[in-house]
Amino acid sequence: MRKPRILWVDDEIDLLRAHIIFLESKDYEVETANNGLDAVERVKEKFFDTIFLDENMPGMTGLETLTQIKALAPNTPVVMITKSEEENIMDEAIGSKIADYLIKPVNPKQILLSLKKNIDQKRLVTQQTTSAYQMQFSQIGMRINERLNFDEWLDVYKKLVFWELELAGSEDNAMDQVLAMQKDDANKAFFKFIKENYLQWLNKDLGERPMLSYDVFQHKIFPLLDNGQKVFVLVIDNLRFDQWRTISPVFEEYFRIDSDELYLSILPTATMYARNAMFSGLLPAEIEKVYPELWEDDDNEGNKNRHEEELLRKQLERHRRKEKLYFEKVSGIRRDRQTSESLNNILDSDLSVMVLNFVDMISHARTEMEMIRELANNEKAYRSLTLSWINHSALRELIRSLAGNNIKLVLTTDHGAIRVDNAVKVIGDRETNTNLRYKLGRNLNFKSKHVFEVRDPRLAFLPSRNVSTSYIFAHNSDFFAYPNNYNYYANYYKDTFQHGGISLEEMIVPLVTMVPKG
Repeated sequence: MRKPRILWVDDEIDLLRAHIIFLESKDYEVETANNGLDAVERVKEKFFDTIFLDENMPGMTGLETLTQIKALAPNTPVVMITKSEEENIMDEAIGSKIADYLIKPVNPKQILLSLKKNIDQKRLVTQQTTSAYQMQFSQIGMRINERLNFDEWLDVYKKLVFWELELAGSEDNAMDQVLAMQKDDANKAFFKFIKENYLQWLNKDLGERPMLSYDVFQHKIFPLLDNGQKVFVLVIDNLRFDQWRTISPVFEEYFRIDSDELYLSILPTATMYARNAMFSGLLPAEIEKVYPELWEDDDNEGNKNRHEEELLRKQLERHRRKEKLYFEKVSGIRRDRQTSESLNNILDSDLSVMVLNFVDMISHARTEMEMIRELANNEKAYRSLTLSWINHSALRELIRSLAGNNIKLVLTTDHGAIRVDNAVKVIGDRETNTNLRYKLGRNLNFKSKHVFEVRDPRLAFLPSRNVSTSYIFAHNSDFFAYPNNYNYYANYYKDTFQHGGISLEEMIVPLVTMVPKG
């Protein structure tokens, strides 16, 4: 393994001999230059891991030298060293993307710390993160095997997501595999927990059970309106908790997080059921009974959620609310004019709701397009794609404008998604729905014991096509496949992101309230 190579540029380099000897004793290779021109020539000739650059040199100044070095080696960390503490010099240096700024006289430990920060940071972070997760591993494992209540499951899931994001920034792929195994164990235990409790929760009041999809507006949005505030609700379809954690810094540029909660999506964890329940404030069977004209058949593609605005207006009416509502659904790329029109409508309304389908579109495109599958070939890349989208979308400008107009923002979703990898055979008739994570139909035949079967849909407050309709839900990373062309579909859908079943990723989803900064 080669020694890290440093270039130290200073017109009084001979006075720094003791510092250089100290660094060489720490296994760094140090080369020197006593003017900017020589430094630029050295950078042309070879690669350096870090460059220490004196700001005040005769001839070509440190800042002039910095400009030329950055043109030749834009990714090489440059540490500016200067006697001056003038703010304009600091601003210019920092604006030129220096890695660090040290004031003379510097001592060897300052130099060493700067080197570790700029050269060894990733290795040190990897070591520290791996060590910290190893210490937590057995503790999380023991908790997973305990009989946890819902709040305790939230705590476990938060810890798993925390470590997933921490390890994503390290270079230890072995620990990624260990974490994946622990998440797998957690999802198996969570499946049992849901199987034992879910149907009971549907007959209990909030406070005796977790917050569910149909509670969101009544218990989280309406109280904000009661305080006389304008509220903007952003529903990002299919947004997982780890994705929220990844994109949250974008929102925190303009908003302060008031509450960062998680709630439980109803089953099936699919848009037609979970999102309609959220907007209506009712469970699916209740929607079908009370508003039959607003409920579509499960496989009525393209129409499953066309009545969301009407369902929300019905909920407002039931609660005798008089607020002016603006509702918008966004599926494609928005232009500045459209964003400006949306802002005007939001400012003119008491309650505004925007549904964004882009994350869900990424998920489906990843299944169908090889290029997207390559771009989001693992969990880390999937999160990165979500962040890239929001950073370069018109939504970012809308968020900034909302903060400037003192609008309270609530971000949530209807359900999450899980990457599936294990096909489970199921047999159904031609009326059986097509979703890979749940099935409803007559005489469903399956062999796996890892299936949550609801033989009487009324117990789960789900619509029933006929007296023999039942529902089944997949667990962990399983997905349902028919025996016909089984191998083809098992391979085609392996490692795709799906929703509708039972997993931490699908069911435990974010509900975040934000207030503008300032």
